[in-house]
Amino acid sequence: MVRKSYGDPVAEDLRYVVKAIIGEENFVEMYPNRSNNFCCGGGGGFLQSGFPDQRREYGRIKAEQILATGAKYCITPCHNCHAQVHDLSDVRNHPWETVHIWTLLCLSLGILGPNERAYLGEDLKDVDVFHPESSNF
Repeated sequence: MVRKSYGDPVAEDLRYVVKAIIGEENFVEMYPNRSNNFCCGGGGGFLQSGFPDQRREYGRIKAEQILATGAKYCITPCHNCHAQVHDLSDVRNHPWETVHIWTLLCLSLGILGPNERAYLGEDLKDVDVFHPESSNF
C-alpha cells in the first residue's frame, strides 16, 4: 500500500487514514512492509519509459506480495503506483481491484462522482452516496 520512499512516519499516517476509512478489521498488511516494503516498479519515470515488459517484470515481486495478502483491493497513494499496480493486475488477470486512497476517502465522504468509480469493484460501484452530478434534484 505505501511506497518505501514515504518513510515510516508518513506511512503510519497513511495507514491510520486507510484504517479509519475501511475499518481496521478490513486492513491487510503486506509483508515485508514499512521501510522494507517492495517498490511496485512504476515510479521514477519507469511507467512512461517505453519498456512495459521490463517494468512489469520489475513489478512481479510487488504483484506476488499483493497476491499473498488475499486482499480484494490494493490501495495506492500516488498515480504512478496506481497505474503500475492496476496494470500488473490487468495484464496477468490478478483478482485485486486497484484504488487511489483519495477515491476511498471521497467515497466515504459522499463526494465521489459517478465518473470516478471506474476502478471500484462491483461491491462498491453502486454505494449510494449523494453527489450533485448523480442527484435527481
